[in-house]
Amino acid sequence: MTQRVPHVLVVGGGYVGLYTAYGLRRAARKGRVRVTVVDPRSAMTYQPFLSEAAAGSIEPRHVVVPLRTVLSGCDVITGRVTGLDHGRRTATITPTEGAAYDVGYDHVVLALGSVSRTLPIPGLAENAIGFHQVEEAIALGNQVIDRLDVAASQRDSTLRTAALTFVVVGAGYAGVEAFAELEDMARDATRHYPTIEPSDLRWVLVEASDRILPEVSDSLGRYALAQLERRALEVRLDTRLVSCVDGHVVLTDGTELDADTIVWTAGVRAHPDLVGTGLQLDTLGRVVCEPTLAVAGCRHAWAAGDNAAVPDLTGEDGALCSPSAQHAVRQAKVLARNILRAIDAEPLQSYRHRHVGSVASLGLHRGVAELYGVRVKGWPAWLLHRSYHMSRIPTFNRKLRVVLDWTMAMFFRREVSSLGSLQRPAEEFRRAASSTAPRAS
Repeated sequence: MTQRVPHVLVVGGGYVGLYTAYGLRRAARKGRVRVTVVDPRSAMTYQPFLSEAAAGSIEPRHVVVPLRTVLSGCDVITGRVTGLDHGRRTATITPTEGAAYDVGYDHVVLALGSVSRTLPIPGLAENAIGFHQVEEAIALGNQVIDRLDVAASQRDSTLRTAALTFVVVGAGYAGVEAFAELEDMARDATRHYPTIEPSDLRWVLVEASDRILPEVSDSLGRYALAQLERRALEVRLDTRLVSCVDGHVVLTDGTELDADTIVWTAGVRAHPDLVGTGLQLDTLGRVVCEPTLAVAGCRHAWAAGDNAAVPDLTGEDGALCSPSAQHAVRQAKVLARNILRAIDAEPLQSYRHRHVGSVASLGLHRGVAELYGVRVKGWPAWLLHRSYHMSRIPTFNRKLRVVLDWTMAMFFRREVSSLGSLQRPAEEFRRAASSTAPRAS
């Protein structure tokens, strides 16, 4: 009798999902396991490069990794897992189009990651944009250039001021890098607009805590703040967004301003779909895990990354691994090995990794870095930022494309064209069609 091949279902195609499936790929090719990855996106986004993609330093397609291309030997389903019955080892999959269906599995990996953490702020959902996916980065880059076009063609001073005002809420990695890179791009673009001076642009960074970049040491955080303020950028610490209805921004420090561009980067939270899995979650909605990355109290279920509460064996008692790409990628590699060990009835390996450090870009040729306790500033830190993330982005293909983008930027200025119309590709055709529609007699 032919022995049934164990089926591993990976829910999510981000860092953890891609690297776990990639680690199982060789075993899948040999017929040891069958691997299925389910995600509503057919590509993984390398988020540390989103700010450079938005600012035109990197081609946006080069910061996404197609799952089907990388995971040959694995099945990829474009859809969502909308139900999980782990007792029966069955998942309900809803594809992007068509009816839902059930799929059985032997092992399940929860790799849903995180989503933007929002608050019930009036006007936020209608007027702000997040910065978590590549389409948001593309839209934001287009928006900044489009607002310059609007301002240059506008005689109404009130509308012009709103077009040239940009507000970013949240001063962690994503917020600071988006803020700095986009300001760099906008300032560089003003050379093409005779009626707009760099001083006409107003950039405001809003942070609820008393510092920026909490991921790095306090001294590097102060240095980064000083660098931003030297560029005449406004940083409002200990300040929250009260409302932004119709683009009218109200802050807790009493500031009120009109802004056409509002970016929300104030943190992330575990994916809400975890609530329906029936697995044990902590107070932050993350799956509770053992050091082996197995779900606590549940056999044949695994989790890692932002949606998992994984004990940090290198920290104090009770410490958990921080939600970072650094942990997610390394956890995924251990997780893949542990699944194969579980299938072969071998002892499992505990995840143990001491945090290497942090790197952050403050715009072109500026940055801060802290690696193994060594603090670096300015151009060397910016170079470390690029080098580290270039080494981390999956596949040689993507590494080479990113390096070529950077090389081209050494000889040619970045592109500053708005492609906003790409988000409405049928608009011009519909306008033409409506103008030739037959009239009633």
